Amino acid sequence: MTNITFDPILITGKLLSGLDVRPKRVLEERFGLLSAKPRTLESIGREYGITRERVRQIESFAIGKVRQSDGFSLCNDAFCRLKNHIEEKGGIVQEEDLLSSLSEKDKHKRHIYLLLVISDDFNNIRGCSDFHSAWATDLARAENIKKAFDDFHKEIRKRFLLPEKDVVSILEKYLKEVLNERPDKETLLSLLKISRVAGSNVLGEWGVVSSPFITPRGMRDYAFLVMRKHGSPMHFSETAALIKDLFGKPAHTQTVHNELIKDEKFVLVGRGLYALKEWGYEGGVVKNVIQSILSKHGGLSREEIVKKVLKERYVKENTILVNLQDKKYFKKDTRGNYALL
Repeated sequence: MTNITFDPILITGKLLSGLDVRPKRVLEERFGLLSAKPRTLESIGREYGITRERVRQIESFAIGKVRQSDGFSLCNDAFCRLKNHIEEKGGIVQEEDLLSSLSEKDKHKRHIYLLLVISDDFNNIRGCSDFHSAWATDLARAENIKKAFDDFHKEIRKRFLLPEKDVVSILEKYLKEVLNERPDKETLLSLLKISRVAGSNVLGEWGVVSSPFITPRGMRDYAFLVMRKHGSPMHFSETAALIKDLFGKPAHTQTVHNELIKDEKFVLVGRGLYALKEWGYEGGVVKNVIQSILSKHGGLSREEIVKKVLKERYVKENTILVNLQDKKYFKKDTRGNYALL
């Protein structure tokens, strides 16, 4: 976080000092300068017995008067610091990220927000379905960046889960086309925060925010993510415990087990042990696994079959050998290899 080197409360105090009582009070209430949160036009209107539109007019008038005041030019240093901070982050910064990067104190954030509104150096980019609200220092550049994001979003929507480096690389590619420059990784990560489409999960993997693998909605989604993080088969009780540790979600062991049984993304590979199908595991009992192996590879020796089955299932070797003796499904050739009937 970049701590601001000026006192935003002191700056706004100077800027508002020349206003009459009511315009000053309206700005203080609208931006939450004296309270825990900003007030709406309606609530201020009810207090003064005037319409919402009249409150908006008073607010607009007060901001205009501040801009024309002698104190406004005395605050240039603060405005320059804010402008430099935004440009260091790529010229457009998601609103909450910008305020949080400048101060941890909510009160300071509200005063900084007023400074952004008052100065002509800053342009507010309103949020929409694909973008969070943001602040920019150059509207033309901001529009080009949004165009790059439109192409970036199209590509991300076609992908499943991506490591951070790949997402950064994709965004860099589209930004280079519109800006003719290569932002550094820190800037790219900052710019990614304006997107409502792309996001990351607890594993640091990226994808579409609406995906259950980025924003998990139920136990099977949480189970998928913790198993993916673990990287190898897990017992259902271990899966439930890790869901609680990683996400702080109460995960009942039997509930998790039921979800693992029902979902095709998980494969039972041993007593209570489950793996992800995407790792190459196939469903079915040991006999089915042997059938699949022989179907793919043809005749194999007993040792080769055992080795391949143990990659698919956590079972005793003797269980595999017993299944091989089932003459309804398997036969032995003259070389001692096993094949399908």
